[in-house]
Amino acid sequence: MAQPKTDTILPIPTVSQPSGHTKEHQPKLYILDYGAGNVRSLANSIKKLGYEFEWINDESDFDKAEKLIFPGVGAFAQAMTSLKTSGRYEQLLKYIKSGKPYFGICIGMQVLFESSEESPDIKGLGVIPYPIKKFSNQDECNGELVKKTVPHMGWNTSWKSYQTSTSSSTDEEKLMLENEDYYFVHSYAALLDPSLASSASTSSEGESSTSSITAQETLAIKDFAYTISRYGSERFVSCVKKDNIFACQFHPEKSGPAGLDLLRRWLEASPESLSASKSTSPSPERTWQIRNPDQSRGYTNGLASRIVACLDVRSNDNGDLVVTKGDQYDVREKSSSSSREVRNLGKPVELARRYYLEGADEVAFLNITSFRSSALLDQPMLDVVRNAAETIFVPLTIGGGIKDTVDPDGTPRSALEVAGAYFRSGADKVSIGSEAVLAVEELLSKSKNGQAEEQFLTGKTGIETISKGYGAQAVVVSIDPKRVYVDTTQSNWKENFPSKHLPSLIIGDEATSRTKDEEKGKAWWYQCTISGGRDVRDIDVVQLAKGVELLGAGEILLNSVDRDGSGKGFDLDLINLVKNAVSIPVVSSSGAGSPDDFVEVFRETGTEAALAAGIFHRKEVGIEDVKKTLEEKGLPVRRCALETI
Repeated sequence: MAQPKTDTILPIPTVSQPSGHTKEHQPKLYILDYGAGNVRSLANSIKKLGYEFEWINDESDFDKAEKLIFPGVGAFAQAMTSLKTSGRYEQLLKYIKSGKPYFGICIGMQVLFESSEESPDIKGLGVIPYPIKKFSNQDECNGELVKKTVPHMGWNTSWKSYQTSTSSSTDEEKLMLENEDYYFVHSYAALLDPSLASSASTSSEGESSTSSITAQETLAIKDFAYTISRYGSERFVSCVKKDNIFACQFHPEKSGPAGLDLLRRWLEASPESLSASKSTSPSPERTWQIRNPDQSRGYTNGLASRIVACLDVRSNDNGDLVVTKGDQYDVREKSSSSSREVRNLGKPVELARRYYLEGADEVAFLNITSFRSSALLDQPMLDVVRNAAETIFVPLTIGGGIKDTVDPDGTPRSALEVAGAYFRSGADKVSIGSEAVLAVEELLSKSKNGQAEEQFLTGKTGIETISKGYGAQAVVVSIDPKRVYVDTTQSNWKENFPSKHLPSLIIGDEATSRTKDEEKGKAWWYQCTISGGRDVRDIDVVQLAKGVELLGAGEILLNSVDRDGSGKGFDLDLINLVKNAVSIPVVSSSGAGSPDDFVEVFRETGTEAALAAGIFHRKEVGIEDVKKTLEEKGLPVRRCALETI
């Protein structure tokens, strides 16, 4: 397909996209691709639903289109710059003003707004005269400020912005299902003025004392708001709808059956019905509804407890890609023989599809050996991503080889280019491991206080370039720490302990993990490793976590070399150290052996997600077992009333 002709900050990889064509009996559907992110999954979703499409290649396609979808992820500035330099800005605005149906997804919704706090100097399309702002990383709870992670990442609900007093059902009301979870991943949103929390609020008469939102902007957003969602104490518009415009902040193509159902309803609807002018202003039959009428998650921040299925992928001794799993990172079968085979637990795509059908909220592929020195030449792994994206409609994370490399022919490849190839192949996030440790080490070497400092950022590391181009939410850093026990026999041992590693020190008598009885009288700190846990570095887990957040990572995948494959439960002390150190989401990994382990980690650490591998692969514990147990203990989980396809 043709790519936008523009000198953007993103090198758009030459990864072919699914071909498209329109059927004679269906409205001509077009997709606008500005070159960033995972448009493949949207194309796969549309084809899965039995519809066809064309890609926007030139100005004439806007005239041919009877329906248009604009998906996007990443940075507001990148999207707007790409639209303008490619000549698509005026063409898109003209299409929207024509009255033909428009469906914006994520950035495709945010570009409709006047501006974004993410890039104050860059204007949006201005269709909705309202600003996009960043989530606060603090919430008020019982009169105290508590930490809130940003990005807002995971499965959350939405509700209609207006309550109707009549029982009649319209096509508009049928567009989205009630009480379903959808997948969100964003740091910026159309945040609502806190004073609107009362449906009888008179804040539209003037500016709020707690917000810079004007009365005119408040009226504008209430005119467009279709659904509202809540993250902590902040409420935001999760969908807009007015006349021909429909857009959502979440990703329907990544929201499982509920998201596919939304896409199907919009695709099935005639252009005339989607373009019909409908009143959105308050009336005796319609009242503003900023509070969720369903209070089942009123005691939470709104997000479901996210369950991630992880697949370690590598080549076996015959050269076939297999899913494997190690014990403390050893993936070969236990045997007295000198030739121990790689543990084979299944084929990557088939196993991932099984987890999707079983209700996994996310799937992660970690490429632990194959072609890591030249990821763009790793066609088998790229094929795994492409094939998985065709049948799995929840987020996909890919790790392994996301770094600056040089091909065998001498061609240099940047981490940004490698990540772009995976995004274009169907990945939603990329995971960076060893390279992140080296990048933070470089930061620390320039600092005198042992802490990473913003003034020493170069903008050239893989984390920085990918985060700038695709958004922080697209960058996961996988951390592999291991315990280093300290000799506590001397009375002054703590005075002699390296001061720079004190923040990661755990005293066994104060430990919280269930193995605390075994740890009495001991002390340890968490040292970070690289190369799959084989090499240790003089950097602790707190230093690394803070450093990668500063570089621009949007999520941390926190492993434990000691707990890997142990079944002893998650290392709560390790997780709490990292949770207290950063303000980005944490996925907790290593040690799960039962459903109760998941209950414990969510309750005792507040982790955003929990990951498992071996117990799922071997069917010792099922994803349904985990979710059922979480529900029984009062923790929110994603459920869907629709059949998974």
